Amino acid sequence: MANISRFDPFNIDEPFEDILRLFWRPVPLERPRKRQMEIDVREDDEKYIIHADLPGFRKEDIKVSVSNGNQVAISAEMQKTSEEKKDNAYIHRERYSGSLYRSFSLVQNVDETAARVTYRDGVLELILPKHVTSQSKQLEIR
Repeated sequence: MANISRFDPFNIDEPFEDILRLFWRPVPLERPRKRQMEIDVREDDEKYIIHADLPGFRKEDIKVSVSNGNQVAISAEMQKTSEEKKDNAYIHRERYSGSLYRSFSLVQNVDETAARVTYRDGVLELILPKHVTSQSKQLEIR
């Protein structure tokens, strides 16, 4: 399976941040980074094993689907549970509220009926058995 890499074509500031820090030290240029779903995909002869990091999400807020035999989609949504009051405005906030989505294609089709999905300690684990295809056979010419 090919390596998965991230590229944000709309983020033009990142290459220039180090240069700007040389001249503008007192004011940090740190921006909050968009939260992304980190995944690991392993493969053996019988199955694909996928781990996705989703800390802080509840099991009920995560959806996993397999379509067209080899297209895997993982989505998760987290909503704020506390109300913000005008008097207690935040100075700095790092808690996440929003949704994550990740989809990818596997090389071989998977058997959705035998798939297992578990979520424990912020890690989603998918075990997707490969779909057994019939062996090619010689056709008789008449």
